[in-house]
Amino acid sequence: MTPTPLTLPEVEALARAAHQGQTDKAGQPYAEHLRAVAEGVRARGGDDEQIAAAWLHDAVEDDKLSEQWLVEAALSPRTKDIVRAVTKRAGEPPETYAARILATPGALLVKEADLAHNADPARLAVLDAPTRTRLTEKYARMRALLGLKGESSGE
Repeated sequence: MTPTPLTLPEVEALARAAHQGQTDKAGQPYAEHLRAVAEGVRARGGDDEQIAAAWLHDAVEDDKLSEQWLVEAALSPRTKDIVRAVTKRAGEPPETYAARILATPGALLVKEADLAHNADPARLAVLDAPTRTRLTEKYARMRALLGLKGESSGE
């Protein structure tokens, strides 16, 4: 018997707990980034599986939750696939990362929302100039590899 899938509020609570005490590059609670990405997915027409993946999109990458946790979690296979697709791997070329996202149904929307929040001028403004320049170029390159046109506005 398959366990009942986690609800979105349960996934949100789990993600917030996993990232408790973590801050982003601007010193803000990391859960605010997760919330913004989840809301960005919702605003772009994403479904519950994509919104759940948005809440969890950095959990495995940041070693907050293990791959084994993801395997065993009461999440849909599609949500798990999206989380795996958007999880960067050590030493992985950006082209390989982008190809995996493009090959995974539903993952592009999650990554688009992630990039939009990461590239939000208000978030970048508090960083030092070299970091801001480096990240702006990194995000623009990933948008290009993913075929995303122009700059997305922040949430």
